[in-house]
Amino acid sequence: MDIREEYIKFFEAKQHARVESSPLVPEDATLLFNNAGMVPFKSIFTGEIPVPSNPRATSCQTCIRAGGKHNDLENVGHTARHHTFFEMLGNFSFGDYFKAEVMAYAWEFLTVNLALDTDKLWITIHDTDDEAFELWQKHVPADRIMRLGDADNFWSMGDTGPCGPCSEIFYDQGSEHFSGPEDYLGGEGDRFLEIWNLVFMQYEKDKSGKLNPLPKPSIDTGMGLERVVAIKEGQLSNYGSSLFMPIIGQVEELIGKQYDYASGASYRVIADHIRTALFLLAQGVNFSNEGRGYVLRRIVRRAVRHGYLLGFREAFMYKLVDTVVSIMKDAYPYLEEKAAAVKEQVMLEEQRFLKTIASGIELFNAELENTKETFSGSVAFKLYDTFGFPLDLTEDMLKEKNLKLDSETFTTLMTEQRTRAKAAWKGSGDANVEGDFKKMLEDFGENSFVGYNNTEATSEILTLLSEDFRVVDSLHAEQKGWVLLDQTPFYAQSGGQVGDSGMLSHKAKVLDTKKFHGLNLSEVHVKETLNTKDVVISKVDIARQEIAKHHTATHILHATLFDILGDHISQAGSQVEETKLRFDFSHPKALSNSEISEIEEQVNYIVRHGVEGVTEEMDIESAKQSGAKAQFGEKYGDRVRVVKFGDASVEFCGGIHVENTANIGSFVIVKESGVSAGVRRIEAVCGNAAYNYFKTMRNEINNAVETLKNRDINLGIDKLKEQIKTLKAEVVDAQNASKETLDANEINGVAVYIEEIGAGDVKERIDELKNQHDSVVAMLFQVKGDKVVIAAGVKGASLKAGDWIKKIAPILGGGGGGRPDFAQAGGKDASKLPEAKEAALAFVSASL
Repeated sequence: MDIREEYIKFFEAKQHARVESSPLVPEDATLLFNNAGMVPFKSIFTGEIPVPSNPRATSCQTCIRAGGKHNDLENVGHTARHHTFFEMLGNFSFGDYFKAEVMAYAWEFLTVNLALDTDKLWITIHDTDDEAFELWQKHVPADRIMRLGDADNFWSMGDTGPCGPCSEIFYDQGSEHFSGPEDYLGGEGDRFLEIWNLVFMQYEKDKSGKLNPLPKPSIDTGMGLERVVAIKEGQLSNYGSSLFMPIIGQVEELIGKQYDYASGASYRVIADHIRTALFLLAQGVNFSNEGRGYVLRRIVRRAVRHGYLLGFREAFMYKLVDTVVSIMKDAYPYLEEKAAAVKEQVMLEEQRFLKTIASGIELFNAELENTKETFSGSVAFKLYDTFGFPLDLTEDMLKEKNLKLDSETFTTLMTEQRTRAKAAWKGSGDANVEGDFKKMLEDFGENSFVGYNNTEATSEILTLLSEDFRVVDSLHAEQKGWVLLDQTPFYAQSGGQVGDSGMLSHKAKVLDTKKFHGLNLSEVHVKETLNTKDVVISKVDIARQEIAKHHTATHILHATLFDILGDHISQAGSQVEETKLRFDFSHPKALSNSEISEIEEQVNYIVRHGVEGVTEEMDIESAKQSGAKAQFGEKYGDRVRVVKFGDASVEFCGGIHVENTANIGSFVIVKESGVSAGVRRIEAVCGNAAYNYFKTMRNEINNAVETLKNRDINLGIDKLKEQIKTLKAEVVDAQNASKETLDANEINGVAVYIEEIGAGDVKERIDELKNQHDSVVAMLFQVKGDKVVIAAGVKGASLKAGDWIKKIAPILGGGGGGRPDFAQAGGKDASKLPEAKEAALAFVSASL
């Protein structure tokens, strides 16, 4: 049975609208990831936007709990039911049906569709919810209904807002399997497994904490797919089900060791984490050292470390990708399309970490010998900073040893580093926008975009908003705000293309255009008072032409990369502006100069040949069959816009393009670089920006010609290099001719040099002295401006250069160090040279 599809079809038959899983990266800027099935519907539940025409919905939402408030990372592998990535089945009512209906639906699905034993189903309700108690007795005996308090059976969205009691459905896995002290209904044991939570949103909590009844209560439910699959397959652990065992089986095969549940936590961690990594990478999240990319990196490195415990010494996780894809591809077809790119990225990240993991574990074990109860915070920071060990990985390793961490020191060092780098990450990095969107949608609905064929339109101002998105009657001179037009030619930022700018008659300058809950809003700087219902001429800035050139060039570049580099190429991000484009794509290594040239030439070939653009609207299935490339994370309706340029490029796209590739003019790649493991970035310019680029290059060439006094720049540079070479040789000859003769003292058969020199390289002089003697110690000083250079060398003597220089350098107000045979340091106070020489000789005398 495909439980995922069985569930969705069941609720479709109950008049629920099927809603596809939203991306793991949510529109809600307060969250790192979608962590529950209701997150995509949050704006409806909070009343921020109107209830849809069908007030019933059902979905199977992919979720991640591995960062922020909701973080199951440390439990993964050690329990039967925790995961970083999971799927949540849900059915939702937006002010339509309520408790009686949702209980009946849940009971029918569990007992009829899934055919679960009714004697094994138990219910918990909030201790004050008498209504739920009465309603449940239509399906289950009263002695299998338990009342619990707020901690277990009351749900709140936040400190204020929608909330209400909830009812949880549990499955009894049997006392013969679980008989511990926590194996009771409401306990922490695994005997009674929660499988479905029904939330009754019947109150609005105000700032005082008072619960005010909602006029139209709503329903939010969530059922963990992994738990239900395990129950149906007769497994006591989620990891024993068909969703995980093929992955664990492949790990067994790769390492050549049999999996045993009792000691197999590392197998389970790997199986869980590769699922999370696959979905995040396939959806465009890349490895990085902050935000979501850092959560991804932590997850992969945690899995690699568990692989290391099993005995893996080379990359292995990327080999599991195809197995996960085979399990999940029917529900999520994009995984198969992205698999090759994901494997490259995972392999490179594994290889990067494996280079340092052995050294890191060696440092960890060395510190363990000095640890009784609390592990050094500074060593934990060094593991993080130098060896790439995420903190929770170190904490995992300490947990296995029953040791604590000096978190305070670690936090202090981390804060200092972040302050220096100014790299602290807050939230998602986006503003969490709230405003009067619901009112606008209820009053006007979504406004009309007429900008594909027009850059000018006569528009009525439907609504004006302040900078914080609150409805106002007017905006006055020099104020900034937002405007909702009945029809707008201004393109709203989307799909990597920046929003349009322009003018509203002579009254306001349009600074930017964005979309909020389907509303196309333009940000304005007012020159002359704007009022609601004013009719204005909306005119898009000429910059639109240059944006269109860069957008079409991005499509041509994407197709060219696919053609030249291979079908593993997958878009990982893009940005299209008036003066440049940026395109991120999956590829395991830097492009060579010849590859960059070939890509640039092919794009320009298509540009020169004037390929006409054709735009069609079609149903989404026809678009997919046409071979059009779609980008994950973009929201496509039942009908989509397909942009085609001959055989060169065909993509889903809602953006603005040129009519003919010849309009692009020229295409120039200005930079190729790495974004993260397995992801490269090309930056390029077109049209007017390309002309400006060429103009800048020409000016630089002319300046170089003038500086070199030679029309042939390469010849001029060669002559200059030859002159530098000759001058360097002359400097060396002059230095050798002026070298001071150094006089040696002898202590117990060892030649001793402690001298100040004028010209020359101090290290070179040290080496010369070593070559002249079998046993020698030397410390040379050289004053350069207001600084003092110090070098020490030792050969065939019982004295360490590093120790010697550490003793002397502070006298000159400096510091340094080095090896036993050679060390260097710097000083700031040349007036102390006599004192430093005396101390250096005293140190040698005492040591020899």
